[in-house]
Amino acid sequence: MTIKYSRIIAGTMNWGQWGASLSESEIAQRIESCTAMGITSFDHADIYGNYTTEAVFGAGFNTSRVPREKLQFISKCGIALVDQKRGTQLNHYNYTKQYILDSVERSLDKLQTSYLDLLLLHRPSPLMRPAEIEEAVELLLKKGYIRSFGVSNFTPSQVDLIKKTSLVSVNQIEISLASHLPMFNGQLDHCITHNILPMAWAPLGGLMGGNSVPQALELAFNKLCKKYETTTDGLLLAWLLAHPSFIHPVIGTTQIVRQQAAVNACNIHIEVEDWFYLLSAFRGHDIP
Repeated sequence: MTIKYSRIIAGTMNWGQWGASLSESEIAQRIESCTAMGITSFDHADIYGNYTTEAVFGAGFNTSRVPREKLQFISKCGIALVDQKRGTQLNHYNYTKQYILDSVERSLDKLQTSYLDLLLLHRPSPLMRPAEIEEAVELLLKKGYIRSFGVSNFTPSQVDLIKKTSLVSVNQIEISLASHLPMFNGQLDHCITHNILPMAWAPLGGLMGGNSVPQALELAFNKLCKKYETTTDGLLLAWLLAHPSFIHPVIGTTQIVRQQAAVNACNIHIEVEDWFYLLSAFRGHDIP
């Protein structure tokens, strides 16, 4: 099944304990406002908020007025954090069949939904067994608990290892102007070659929020924000959206105004020379 995600994806890591600690009603409001502006995909992980954010989001979703079929729920599993209730004494990765199955069932219960549109393996583990992962994924697909499968933070060789036995539709990795290596090390080339959708976490690259940036980049921001009539975050997102791999940024903001700015960035078409101008300003040198 081919799932269509909104071009801008709402990342929920900061919605709960690890960030804004939004209330149930505030989450319902965010879901409704995001949907109204065209953000219909919501990115989760079972560990967010120390295993609490999915449940808070699920309660907010349940009180919202948005039908489930209009939304896409994404979640990740595989990182086991220290947790007394779970009997976990050391942070580690776990991709055994039963762990994957149990993680998905817990996520479904907390999110108050009968299915995930996309399940991602959160981070690669040296102990991954592709055949065992395939057994879990195939069972989840057969039961209708998930509709598609992908990975997160995987290198091309790690993706190839998993896709020997399972169809990998997404790789969610760190991509931004500040973390642009995937554009040059083959990661995004690999996505294009194998028809894998790249999702970008931390798409602003820490270049917002009062962080100091190189003077050349500050000048570039000032010039191009005026030219394209946008904000700095809009410009940074537009820079990512210009890449031919069809990157879907996962934005972490809980501010409605910034969510709208992200959506507006989808209508900005940066000229080729301006694209390289931003890259050169960040790097501090021109192309080789």
